[in-house]
Amino acid sequence: MNRIAFSNLAAPGWTLERTVDAVHELGYDGLELRLLDSEPIDVLELASSTRRAVASTLAGVPLACLDTSIELAGAFERALPAAIELAREWGTDTVRVFGGDVSDLDDVARRLEPLLEHDVTVALETHDHFASAARVAELLGLVASQSLAAVWDLHHPARAGESPADVVRSLGPAIRLVHVKDARHRGNDWELVPLGDGDVPVRESLDVLRAHGYDGWLTVEWEKRWHPELAEPELALPHELRALRALVG
Repeated sequence: MNRIAFSNLAAPGWTLERTVDAVHELGYDGLELRLLDSEPIDVLELASSTRRAVASTLAGVPLACLDTSIELAGAFERALPAAIELAREWGTDTVRVFGGDVSDLDDVARRLEPLLEHDVTVALETHDHFASAARVAELLGLVASQSLAAVWDLHHPARAGESPADVVRSLGPAIRLVHVKDARHRGNDWELVPLGDGDVPVRESLDVLRAHGYDGWLTVEWEKRWHPELAEPELALPHELRALRALVG
């Protein structure tokens, strides 16, 4: 059975302590950590005291993933090992990364593989230049280690014209984590909306995942940190959980 987390992108104004309390109060199973003190986590700049304080606060809640801003198109050789070590300290076995504008997949694979560890999975999100699951799969196919996997953000492959079946065909067992959100297509743009109000094939995606046997985390990604016009977390997070639970049965 899938466990459901929320990303703290939904509540940029909350302290980490308030966020952890909300996991329990609202009935979520865990948390996905993207922000500290309202800002994206910089894995290279955290003081030891901050790392210990975060670990202590997170001790009462399962951490689905540590979300970083690391881009594989850049120089990740220092940041990625630091993120992997931080994931261990904070109690998760998954680190999310982005692809960025990669021109040479072979070069990325060559630099990436020696940094991968057996106990922490590095998961590349279907996002931005890697919105296509087929492109994510192309890089994964160049790396022998099973410690490189994928985050399926339901929105972005849909924007790229891929169906849920296309995504699962491309990524299959490499899907480590699923980001759930909905959006409405408006001309050449997309507007984020509550689950069930948009054009992202959320139900179809979850059905395909179920048929494939996926039993990993589903994360509600309510992106208020990037879109302050979205509803407040006190309203959005209960709604998204109810809607998602209804979809997964």
